[in-house]
Amino acid sequence: MRKLFVRALRKAARTIAGDPPPPIEIADEFVTWLCFANAGMLDRGNVFLMDYAIAHLPSDAPMLEIGSFCGLSTNIINYLKHKHNCINSLFTCDKWEFENRKTTHVGDSTVSFERYKDFVRDSFFRNVQTFSQDDLPFTIEAFSDEFFNLWHQNKTVHDVFARPIPLGGPLSFCYIDGNHTYEGVKADFENCDTFLQTGGFILFDDSVLERFGVRRLMPEVLATGRYKLVAQNPNHLFQKMDR
Repeated sequence: MRKLFVRALRKAARTIAGDPPPPIEIADEFVTWLCFANAGMLDRGNVFLMDYAIAHLPSDAPMLEIGSFCGLSTNIINYLKHKHNCINSLFTCDKWEFENRKTTHVGDSTVSFERYKDFVRDSFFRNVQTFSQDDLPFTIEAFSDEFFNLWHQNKTVHDVFARPIPLGGPLSFCYIDGNHTYEGVKADFENCDTFLQTGGFILFDDSVLERFGVRRLMPEVLATGRYKLVAQNPNHLFQKMDR
């Protein structure tokens, strides 16, 4: 069995290796204006992948975004959700603790990371309350492993807008944009895989950049034999197949 997995892993690595094709972007007026005003690090090719996934969701099960930052991708997912007349709830989780911090302050400035965190978190509130005001996401202030522990236990928790919300059940789409280390993104994938429905989608952010561990995981996802690569634009969108 081990040899078969290694062989599949090597084949998967060859399949998704090399330079990604030029990304396809969606020419959408709302997305353009949103990206002017809403801070974020979203690759515009992700919008095309999100649009495809949301247009082909297997059910009305909730969607999940891991890592929210200032709410740019949250607002885009919500916009695409309404564009395609989807009624799926959108859950997000973030604790606004930033990886690769080596000091207490941002560079050589007098701005502490605590102030930076407060600013980013407040920006998220303002952005989603402006651009997703009619359908606020259920945002849980937690690391992804904490979120999945609560989800697994079917806990009822309060989101950042003080709304009680029951957790648990299947997921139809997961956008993984949290901890970019190999260990972190692998744990996020395994947790998402536990709850993702057959026919559901997982989109990995920053999956082609060599400096992140996300790229290292991509051949492993394909080698499971349970996911097909739908598109690389330039990041990777997978769909879960029948076991």
